[in-house]
Amino acid sequence: MTQLFPPRFPVDEFRSRLAVLRTVMAERRVDLLIVDQREHMIYFSGYASTAAMYQSVLIPLDGEPIQVVRAIDASTFNEASWLTDYAAFNDNENPVKVVAETVKARGFGASAIGVERDSHFLTVNRALELESLLPSARIVDFSRVMWEMRLVKSPLELACQKMAAKICDRAASAAFETARAGINEREIFIAMTSEAWRSGADNAQIGVISSGPSTSFHSSLGDRVLAEGDLVFVEPVPHFRGYTARIMRSKLIGVPTDEQLRTAERIIQIQDEQISAMKAGANAKDVDRILREGILAAGLRDSYTTITGYTLGLKLPPRTSDFTRVFLPESEWQLEENQVFHMYTSACSLPFSETVVVTREGGKRLTEMERKLFY
Repeated sequence: MTQLFPPRFPVDEFRSRLAVLRTVMAERRVDLLIVDQREHMIYFSGYASTAAMYQSVLIPLDGEPIQVVRAIDASTFNEASWLTDYAAFNDNENPVKVVAETVKARGFGASAIGVERDSHFLTVNRALELESLLPSARIVDFSRVMWEMRLVKSPLELACQKMAAKICDRAASAAFETARAGINEREIFIAMTSEAWRSGADNAQIGVISSGPSTSFHSSLGDRVLAEGDLVFVEPVPHFRGYTARIMRSKLIGVPTDEQLRTAERIIQIQDEQISAMKAGANAKDVDRILREGILAAGLRDSYTTITGYTLGLKLPPRTSDFTRVFLPESEWQLEENQVFHMYTSACSLPFSETVVVTREGGKRLTEMERKLFY
């Protein structure tokens, strides 16, 4: 399938990101930052490690960053990154020790060093080992900073998320074209996954599927054969250059009841009101209230304890979702233009969700698949 993809990020965009980061480093009096969360590494260097072994990028307050990279990945780093300075280690070496030695060799052994204490890769053991190997350094907690830096998307980042959203639409459509009585649910998953890859997805974990008398969000792929009256739920979660979009839709195998159609229409109406309210400057808890209280007031659920939306952007394993910002009754933050969220809801076994970007006028759907109960 031939199609136009967005251009790659230019070096100027990476340098702009570094400039913003270094402003925070200066405010916190951090001389060197050790970045090891995969999303943050790719955000600043263009390179994301395989995560088979610990790797990191060292960002000084002044001068070019230094990548600490597994030797077998050095060629991949050179192809993907705009950086040229790196220290490679062999598989028989301790990567944490190599990081510490590189820090000392570059003159930062007795400096203020920032670390991501909320990184999924800086385990307790690694953090303790790193600190023991840098006894003269002052360790500074740099948690949350880079997660929040990435909330507002640049035009090129939005282009990547729009591409991922388009893949969502195509993958869900392919799934529903395959879904019919007598078909094994694995065939639906194959259709969804194949279309996603054909359309540009670059991740292996393409989506979620469940089928049966009711639907569930996080079920495992089985081998059920669809029967009349079954609901088929799909949630494609494709990545395009690491940026993800998501959509939830359901298809009834057979003819839906009038009640099912009315319920779907009411859920969609309430969620549409919520999305419309997603203007820059809006309070997150007010946006949440529209859907949460709307669903409860309509008698569609007895209780509502889950979030109604969360951050979308760069997302790499081992995480499945980014909860840097979530929509809850207690959410005390304001929406900003060009933030992107996965807004979702479910009632009566009918889930609906969209990838939404915040604008001055309200939320704009990046996923464009028709909003209805399919059958």
